[in-house]
Amino acid sequence: MVHRYAGAGCAALTVLGTLALTGSATAGGDPAPAAAPSAAQTLGADKPSTTLLRALQRDLGLTGSQAKARLVNEAEAGPRAGRLQNSLGTHFAGAWVKGPTSADLTVATTDAADVAAIKAGGAEAVVVKRGLAELNALKAKLDRATTGAKGVDTPVRYVDVRANQVVLQATSQAAADAVLKAAGVERGLVEVKVSPDRPRALHDVRGGDAYYIDEQARCSVGFSVTKGEQQGFASAGHCGKQGAKTTGFNKVAQGTFQASVFPKNDMSWVAVTSDWTATATVKGEGDKNVEIAGSVQALVGGAICRSGSTSGWHCGTVEEHGTSVTYSQGTVENVTRTTVCAEPGDSGGSYLSGTQAQGVTSGGSGDCKSGGTTFYQPINPLLSEYGLTLKTSTGQSGTPTAQDGQQGGWSAGRIYDTGTRVKFDGVTYQCLQGHQAQGAWQPALTPALWQRL
Repeated sequence: MVHRYAGAGCAALTVLGTLALTGSATAGGDPAPAAAPSAAQTLGADKPSTTLLRALQRDLGLTGSQAKARLVNEAEAGPRAGRLQNSLGTHFAGAWVKGPTSADLTVATTDAADVAAIKAGGAEAVVVKRGLAELNALKAKLDRATTGAKGVDTPVRYVDVRANQVVLQATSQAAADAVLKAAGVERGLVEVKVSPDRPRALHDVRGGDAYYIDEQARCSVGFSVTKGEQQGFASAGHCGKQGAKTTGFNKVAQGTFQASVFPKNDMSWVAVTSDWTATATVKGEGDKNVEIAGSVQALVGGAICRSGSTSGWHCGTVEEHGTSVTYSQGTVENVTRTTVCAEPGDSGGSYLSGTQAQGVTSGGSGDCKSGGTTFYQPINPLLSEYGLTLKTSTGQSGTPTAQDGQQGGWSAGRIYDTGTRVKFDGVTYQCLQGHQAQGAWQPALTPALWQRL
């Protein structure tokens, strides 16, 4: 049984976000200290590009004002969800936004005693049976039971936080029953969705800005990155193996795959020659550039857009993080499932929420005429795995070093997950949203990303 609680604390996020931007005078008439930037200002959601707004209007059925409000609301919801996740601990069972403008933030807990705190934190409270950790453990059992060829007929497993359950997508009920039996999981604990869809890796033609691998295959640039002084870009692992040579969209010699993993993960990065310059942009609709300002992870229910040359620029919503999907080549874990459509040729391309990089296209099913489901490899784990720095419009330092030489201190270039604690200027802070730290995002200056303890 799921119980929902709502109250005055659940005011539309746009209202709360506006208050955060408004200064006030003290009782004595002196000007108040300069306010810290709001979450929307930190993430660049307050000044979206027209390319992004048009795509959100088209694909999500929004008006212009609704599209603008949605981006601000989702940016402001992130730190609220992070604070509640950190305070609820093991009781936490997920967070998501909903509504045309994402004006409603919902946080789930396994303890009814948390309801008041959730409402005070500006969210609707849902009391559920299982915590997120328990659901993830249950999904892990299914993943272990679907190794190798056994996963082909049960290709997708994920935790649906909104329904407080684990979902197993299978091509038949019999295939699902076999996996449940092998995993030692009761049928009543998992929702089975029977579907003929078999996700596939989209690697045969280009997506986004094209690049060619060993003059045979085509994929797309995900996001520009640097490693020290070396420039390059992130893409999907199934696009090419380490050592493979690439040429650009113009067939000019471009670079070399430095590392690549597929399956298990679907990540790679290519180092480019001095003839190529990494830019903090993604190709948007009508060949217009969309700037990338960071890599703060989007909430479930949030809007997300994808760039690909086969199907163009399309938007949808984030459905579940931490999904496992089995392709014919093997299983990829911890990808994100979305409602954005894609077609063969969109592989490796960019997913972004507002100005925040989210990941690179892995695979999916369906198409952009009838609709479909896609999966992306999150960008932050890719950056962390290869020691890369995302190229952003605001710029950031690229060599991670502990602040003030302290172990556990904050530093630009590092990847931080929700709940991580760091020291900065002798003060302890706790991360509210997963991201790669930038020089301008010091904990003391970004309450949207860090909570002072």
